[in-house]
Amino acid sequence: MSDLYSALEAGVLVSDGAMGTMLQERGLTDGGAPELWNVDHADIVESILEDYASAGAQLITTNTFGGSRPRLQMHDLQDRVHELNQAGAAAARRVADRHPGTFVMGDVGPSGELMEPMGTLTMDDAKALFAEQIRGLVDGGVDAILIETMSDLGEVEAAVNAAHEVAPHLPVITTLSFDTNLRTMMGVKPGVAVKRLSALGVRIIGANCGRGTDEMLVIAKEMAEARPQGVFLITQSNAGLPKLIGGEFAYTGTPDEMGAFALQMRELGINIVGSCCGSTPAHTKAIRTALA
Repeated sequence: MSDLYSALEAGVLVSDGAMGTMLQERGLTDGGAPELWNVDHADIVESILEDYASAGAQLITTNTFGGSRPRLQMHDLQDRVHELNQAGAAAARRVADRHPGTFVMGDVGPSGELMEPMGTLTMDDAKALFAEQIRGLVDGGVDAILIETMSDLGEVEAAVNAAHEVAPHLPVITTLSFDTNLRTMMGVKPGVAVKRLSALGVRIIGANCGRGTDEMLVIAKEMAEARPQGVFLITQSNAGLPKLIGGEFAYTGTPDEMGAFALQMRELGINIVGSCCGSTPAHTKAIRTALA
């Protein structure tokens, strides 16, 4: 749908925040499969997305980060790839339809496998497993494919190729996670990522997760400097870094800090501002309020 590109031409959009930590608050255990909740607790998944949309998120993310076959295999759910992704997309679609102007991003996370030559996953095999997941997302009614928290450009390329093959009509959004000396785990720099991914035909590129808003600001500057014409940028920063408070880890980045960060992003020319681990609908609302 080119509607998303039109919306981006018109102004900065707000995307949602964390799903994993929100599900944990509702009872997901550390060893549980979040994607199974798309079927077993669809009402809870939908209510979390509803909270984000009500807080002002114009892009909401399906609960399918670990929805590829290798990731689901860890929970013995490898035969339910299509079902769980379609259900996750359908839950988000129901929310978006109640909030006109809201887009659903079909979430595709890393496969958990290493690509050749470091590992055994070939480009063709990677493309096939991402295509399987993306078919479920498309059948559930997503508006765009979000390939996120990536570190290996080869794996991103496989996922992008899968998206272009399965859903040539949908925008593709890619984000990498930069946290080791402002590079990904595989050594990729922000500017290099923008150039390589735009050459694959991706028009919405950015960064997510990481070590908080201060580092994300540096990453965003590098991406903005490398941006070719016609490319939109997205940042989704963690709410700070988790700290041990009273025996439990908690993220300390406040909604107010996220709101101030959103203004810095807009000044840099970032087109979509959201948040990542540790964030809540309160952070989303602070971003939306600041940008308004």
